[in-house]
Amino acid sequence: MSLTADTMELTEDDIVKHYDAAVAMLEGFDHTPRIGKARARTTAPERSTGVATRRRFRSTTPGLVTRSTARPEGVQLIESIRAAVSDDPLVSPLQATLLHLLRRALAISLAVGETYANSTGLADLRRANLAGSLPADRKTEFTELLAAEALAVTHVFANATAFLLGPHASETTVEVGEVEEILTDNSQLALHGCLWELDQDIAVHAGDDAQLVATVMAFAEQVMEKVALRAQNAGRLAPFTGASWRIEADKLTIRGFEPASNARSSTLTMTFKKPHEVVGNHIAKYQALKLSKMLMAYDFDRRLNPFAELGGFIFTFMGDGKPGTGKTTLIQMMAGLIHGYCETAGYPFRYQNLSTDNIDSYQGKSGQNAKAFINNIIDPSVIGFGTIDDIDQLAGKRGDRQSSAGQLEITAVLMESFAGANTVVRGNCTFGMFSNYPENVDDALRQRAGARFLVDGPITREDYIDILSLLMGKNHDIPLGDHEVFAAQEIKRAVAASFESHSRPHEAGLMKVFDKVDQTVGRLDTIAKLGTYLKAIQEADERFTGRAIKNITDAVKVRAMDFELPDEWMEEPDLFLFKDYDTKLGMIEELRQPITVDMVIQEINRYADSEFRYADKSDEVAIADAVRDMQRMEEAKRRYLEQQG
Repeated sequence: MSLTADTMELTEDDIVKHYDAAVAMLEGFDHTPRIGKARARTTAPERSTGVATRRRFRSTTPGLVTRSTARPEGVQLIESIRAAVSDDPLVSPLQATLLHLLRRALAISLAVGETYANSTGLADLRRANLAGSLPADRKTEFTELLAAEALAVTHVFANATAFLLGPHASETTVEVGEVEEILTDNSQLALHGCLWELDQDIAVHAGDDAQLVATVMAFAEQVMEKVALRAQNAGRLAPFTGASWRIEADKLTIRGFEPASNARSSTLTMTFKKPHEVVGNHIAKYQALKLSKMLMAYDFDRRLNPFAELGGFIFTFMGDGKPGTGKTTLIQMMAGLIHGYCETAGYPFRYQNLSTDNIDSYQGKSGQNAKAFINNIIDPSVIGFGTIDDIDQLAGKRGDRQSSAGQLEITAVLMESFAGANTVVRGNCTFGMFSNYPENVDDALRQRAGARFLVDGPITREDYIDILSLLMGKNHDIPLGDHEVFAAQEIKRAVAASFESHSRPHEAGLMKVFDKVDQTVGRLDTIAKLGTYLKAIQEADERFTGRAIKNITDAVKVRAMDFELPDEWMEEPDLFLFKDYDTKLGMIEELRQPITVDMVIQEINRYADSEFRYADKSDEVAIADAVRDMQRMEEAKRRYLEQQG
């Protein structure tokens, strides 16, 4: 990564000179907790007679740690890590790695703290204070700078720890709870408080190597979250948040209170599908193909995608259709394409699905699971694809008594993440929501889907012949007959016909609105007439709000990008993917097409059709439920009267 104007290099000399101080903290120090409370220690496992048990003499009394230090508050993290897992007097390779990474993270945090102190004048004030010559009128400034440095150093330590330890993490997870011992008197006390609490968590949660790593990872994430919240109301932090530091040896960039992430790909075990194996679903398939290539235009140095800047990027989309129409196949196709492109370019790719397994009975846990899913996909150091299959079951509908607290937590997180005040669309990831019953999805959440993919499956005679031929395989001698396999799936021809079909609405309710406006103002060929049509739609369906207009205009901009990046650009990265950001932006602009009235009408109809389709289904479901309730009440009355008679 090339250094930018506000990025400074943190050299090895800057870091290594703090190794001795870092090791001293890991070996031992005394700390009396101010906020946090000592927790009960994990009891050592039973051992057979004759098996050595040295070093594992640990009290189960809350707050009492039996160590070589004379004070019960003493922290010896090296010894804690050695004793956490087994009675082997030698550390395991993973334990040794963890200790080296903690030393490295501490040294990095101290180096950043030193840089901050030198750039803000804190170093001079600290020397004056030690000499007893600190001016009285600068004591407040000194205190504020110490607090700011403490917050910066604490976050950098946790950030570097999570980043460096990331490649060693497994599927094991640990819940360490909220971090309490966050101190801001000065950077050294802040790190002592951090390490004291980490020592507590290791003693309670680390039963094996995997749990040890998971505990440290969970702890680091909790520290970052807590410190970032505290920093929102702290002063003197501009020198830290306004610059960034690059540690080239670790490929780590520190950017204020933004968590860094080690760019690891997720391991995919799904069966990928080729585009021709997705029969029918022409528009959905076409947009998925385009979006897969759009993601690859992301620039890792600029942390921005030219398509996001030009307005043609799909951040969220909704795929809906009847059961068995091909939603899962579409996911497998898109994930397979992105995975293949990333392998060719050497980019890290991360795929994750948010499923009903993430709904938890513990209060707040479902929301945490959803937030972790979002953060995993939006990580700016990877290309991400997140899916939410059967979202109607996963995310609760507000006001629906059938929705659990966990489902409503997930709804709140998704709404805030997809179109919240802090949502940043970099263009490195996309989220697909899929449902057989989109009418059961909360209206506000559904409208946060910027694009609509109608997954309607095979439609024509040719589609059904193609899918039968595909699924039958080769183990038969049945002649094909008068048919050219997959000719109907030729994407450009099929898509052109599909888009053209939306020149008029498909849903009966919207068709009435369209015809009425057409009779009143004539052909929709001006902005004013198109606006009149949109207002008429809103009068027919009050849920058709300004967000719907934004989604439509975004879809129109995508149509202006109605081209696929050439396959050779994906196959030979030097032709496009490895170009600098401005070059890629220029290459894309050359391919962009002008927006036409037909595009706008078709996208209005496509979006409004989906809303009317959802509304009609939702109303029918509500009416059917009401009728069923009335019938039950009538039957109950009848039985009651019979019993009284």
